[in-house]
Amino acid sequence: MAFESLSEKLSTVFKRLKGKGKLSESDVKEVMREIRLALLEADVNYKVAKDFVAKVGKRAVGAEVMESLTPAQMVVKIVNEELTALMGGGETRLNSPSSPPAVVLLCGLQGSGKTTHAGKLGLMLKNQGHRPLLVACDIYRPAAIQQLQVIGEKAGVPVFEMGTEKPVKICHAAISHAKDYGNDIVLIDTAGRLQIDEALMNELKEIRDAVHPTDILLVVDAMTGQEAVNVAKSFDDLLNITGVILTKLDGDARGGAALSVRAVTGKPIKFAGTGEKLSDLEVFHPDRMASRILGMGDVLTLIEDAQKNLDRKAAEKTAQKMMHSGMDLNDLLEQMHQMKKMGPMKNVLNKIPGLAQQIKDVDIDDHQLDRTEAIILSMTKKERERPEVINPSRKRRIAAGSGMKVEDVNRLLKGYGEMQKVMKQMRKKGFRKRLSGMRVPFQ
Repeated sequence: MAFESLSEKLSTVFKRLKGKGKLSESDVKEVMREIRLALLEADVNYKVAKDFVAKVGKRAVGAEVMESLTPAQMVVKIVNEELTALMGGGETRLNSPSSPPAVVLLCGLQGSGKTTHAGKLGLMLKNQGHRPLLVACDIYRPAAIQQLQVIGEKAGVPVFEMGTEKPVKICHAAISHAKDYGNDIVLIDTAGRLQIDEALMNELKEIRDAVHPTDILLVVDAMTGQEAVNVAKSFDDLLNITGVILTKLDGDARGGAALSVRAVTGKPIKFAGTGEKLSDLEVFHPDRMASRILGMGDVLTLIEDAQKNLDRKAAEKTAQKMMHSGMDLNDLLEQMHQMKKMGPMKNVLNKIPGLAQQIKDVDIDDHQLDRTEAIILSMTKKERERPEVINPSRKRRIAAGSGMKVEDVNRLLKGYGEMQKVMKQMRKKGFRKRLSGMRVPFQ
């Protein structure tokens, strides 16, 4: 994930601070030097890193820290607050016009993921109760219109296209169509371009001047690092963008773009792409991102992911069954299906406070869930409901059917047995009474 290296370096810096009862100015100076180096290595803009460290350093030598009984915690608190401020302070939503439809113009370089993120944004807005319309204005790239149509179909969002007509004409017709058919948000997917392509850049200005979009969102690839900031500055100078969609934030990018874009352009990151699925788009929360960078987790986003991906009724039913009669292997299989909807396991665990640093060197194999699923699916209905009937010959058959070894089947059954013991102890201690009438918080 982005910021992993930065998070690790800052964690090391703060760990050394914890051993000091009091901080001197020379201690603070040394810490600020290390923070600045960590930011520069994360590809943060040099001036942004310099200004950030100056602000943190000024606050860190104040009486609030110097006289504190826990100076290390105070420094972490200051860094957290300044990181949040650096990325914009709070979330920024799309602008709302006085009368619909809202018009959102998406622009960006070739290959930045603009068409895919148009679909992701359409799906997000649809799930929020809006009626978005995707508009195909990339008339130059082969199969670009077809790509948007395929994405729109997957997202369940209609796509408006007029072939290779001029983009300005397509936009005017799309907005009229939206008014006629009750679409309250129009998402215009424009052609990707190079900054040096003057003709295409002028075309963007023509579209902007013709339809007066409520938002102009620049789609930027986080993997391009410092170059992402230069791209944002160029597009902002030309179009006066209103915000940024930062893509591939789940990759191994160093994260400097997220920390620099707001400071350099003054424009907020409104959304972040966090994976390949159409549902992998988040509203960008600076405070939550700062917490993730500092290894404090991100419980709110984890809860939102659960609400978005998990089946509340299924979770409630399983919880009740766990407390009353225990789980069988069918229930375990259902839980695994639910967990896989949440995305890569390491990303999920990184959002749990206190766990991110503990698992940073742990290799978490998401394919283990697939292997476990294969073993359970190779069992008969009776074996899943009553695992105790699985004898050595059955184990050999299950192992052969799943492409695993007998040892793998034994490991699964042993883990299941341990889980059953824990459930039994919880029921004895009265957890069943506490759970009765309780709602599972996936609403």
